[in-house]
Amino acid sequence: MTSSKRKNKKGERVILHIDMDYFFAQIEERENPQFRGKPLVVGADPKKGKGRGVVSTSNYEAREYGIKSGMPISRSYKLCPDAIFLPVNMDLYKKVSERIFGTVKEFSSKIERISLDEAYLDLSKKVGSFKEAENIGKKIKEKIFEKENLTCSIGISKNKMMAKIACELAKPKGIRVITPEKVVGIISEMGVEVVPGIGPKTKDKLRKKLKKRDPKVRDAQIFSKEELINFFGKRGGEFYEKFRGKDSSPVKEEREVKTIGKEHTFQQDTKNPRKITSIFKQLIGDVYRQAKGRKVKGVTVTCRYEDFETHTKQTSFPAGEYDERFLIKKGTPLLLKFLTQSNKKVRLIGFRVTLYG
Repeated sequence: MTSSKRKNKKGERVILHIDMDYFFAQIEERENPQFRGKPLVVGADPKKGKGRGVVSTSNYEAREYGIKSGMPISRSYKLCPDAIFLPVNMDLYKKVSERIFGTVKEFSSKIERISLDEAYLDLSKKVGSFKEAENIGKKIKEKIFEKENLTCSIGISKNKMMAKIACELAKPKGIRVITPEKVVGIISEMGVEVVPGIGPKTKDKLRKKLKKRDPKVRDAQIFSKEELINFFGKRGGEFYEKFRGKDSSPVKEEREVKTIGKEHTFQQDTKNPRKITSIFKQLIGDVYRQAKGRKVKGVTVTCRYEDFETHTKQTSFPAGEYDERFLIKKGTPLLLKFLTQSNKKVRLIGFRVTLYG
């Protein structure tokens, strides 16, 4: 990759994004070699509980059938009834994740983990060129494979957004460098949804404004910053920058979102407020017992409706050790907003606390 030989200008950022390939499913393949080459889905058992769960992840063989993360497990079963369906073994995945990122830390102390299988590394002060960054990426891949027999994909660019885009382009098992002079050309040809913060509703607004069925980033670049702010408020200014491949968000060192949470999927979608709030209080009780003795600084409530539309609401407060009644007091109003703001039936509810320290 000749473009990666470009010298890093003084003060220019070099960000690496690492993403383990189909992480949960790949671990299961490693633990059970007989599953390799066969469609494999990690999630709920489609034959139990009337297939109420969702797909956590799937290998590439399963994806060829259209199976994707977040899909109802019942639908994935219809798409490929011969697939191997395995339950989520979170304890194992967490242990593997800790070992992997222990290895990654050997290459940069400035690392921001964003999930069990993804992280950003800021190499700006460590390398003098994108070629050096690419070499570090290759070493990371080799070391992880040597120690864990697992593959990953790596993207490198001038900021977090473009590094993640590079990583997506590198999948599976690859490494991709997008040097600064290539950024605008690459992102311009992508759909607007590649920009963080642009979901289906925002894309639909852009579609109507541009009168294009599937707008590209290059189409949205015609808008001035003022126009985008008028369309979308403060986010519009951020979109203006990101449509041009700019992202100033920093790599937050050792960011660790410490949370404890529980979810419940109803056997049948329901609008019964007594049933929902009863289960909700049980979830809070379970979370409280796990968090007892720890300082809590916020709560988050999740609600998934019958059509799989999922939302979260959260609130924060001074960190402290609070009792179960306090958590109920803080969480219940958030749940009630979900129940009163929509006439849809509820499929899943969740409660999570954010810990301090």
